[in-house]
Amino acid sequence: MLLMKKKYTYIFALTTQILCYSQGNVGINNTNPQEELHIRGNSSNIRIEGLNEVNNPNNLGTSGTSKVFVNGAGDLVLGEVSDNVQLIFDSENYLNDVQNPTSLILQTGEGDGFSQAGIPTLGLAASFTLTSPAVVEINYSVSWNVGKNVNPNSRIDDFRARVVQTGVYFRRDNYLGPPIINDYFGNPINGGALCITSNCSQVAGMIGVNGQIYNNYDRFEGEWRSYRNSASDYVVLGPGTYTPMFAAQLEVGDTNATGAIKLYLGVENDEVQVIAHYFN
Repeated sequence: MLLMKKKYTYIFALTTQILCYSQGNVGINNTNPQEELHIRGNSSNIRIEGLNEVNNPNNLGTSGTSKVFVNGAGDLVLGEVSDNVQLIFDSENYLNDVQNPTSLILQTGEGDGFSQAGIPTLGLAASFTLTSPAVVEINYSVSWNVGKNVNPNSRIDDFRARVVQTGVYFRRDNYLGPPIINDYFGNPINGGALCITSNCSQVAGMIGVNGQIYNNYDRFEGEWRSYRNSASDYVVLGPGTYTPMFAAQLEVGDTNATGAIKLYLGVENDEVQVIAHYFN
């Protein structure tokens, strides 16, 4: 018995550089643990091989982020695939690259002059389905051209600054479905719906509203194309099928004698990324 006790003491001495016991707490690389398990180090981490991509089918691997939950027994477990973060799609050219009535935004005066514009390149198939409530993250970069007829010979030259604002809203099912106004909890998205048609016959809850100032005074040299608006935003949506759509407005303080100024949305590659963060 004496020999066994000495052997035990010898092994403990070798491991004290890794584990330190203080008043019932265990420290790793820590001589003064403040909790029952206290790991010290700015880059310290915990690896559980039973939760890795090889051993657990609910681990999304490098394609996403897998959430760790605590079950009723206090065990750390991975949620089902539907509980995790899902990259729904990442499109490098979401809208059709056209300058026609489907992408046209007419200039308005001051006020909420948003109008819907652009048709997804995938048409009716440009939708995603949520199996349970989720925080939906939208990242986008959308292109636009502006001018009297939107060509090199129709540059704006009236010295008047304009605001070009863009935003994303959702339609139920495909891009022809009804617009979404409220989030999963029944609250108006972003505080209230905005008009998405020139006569306000349709309204929608818009996210990712962003804009920039445009001004030009030279009808020969001024820029008129290859502009972009970019934004990121979040909204909580319930189970169902949705299609993200764009709306925009071209606003000027004084429309007197400015002419029929036009803006076309989505005329070049438009990046749209949709990520669902599921929650219980």
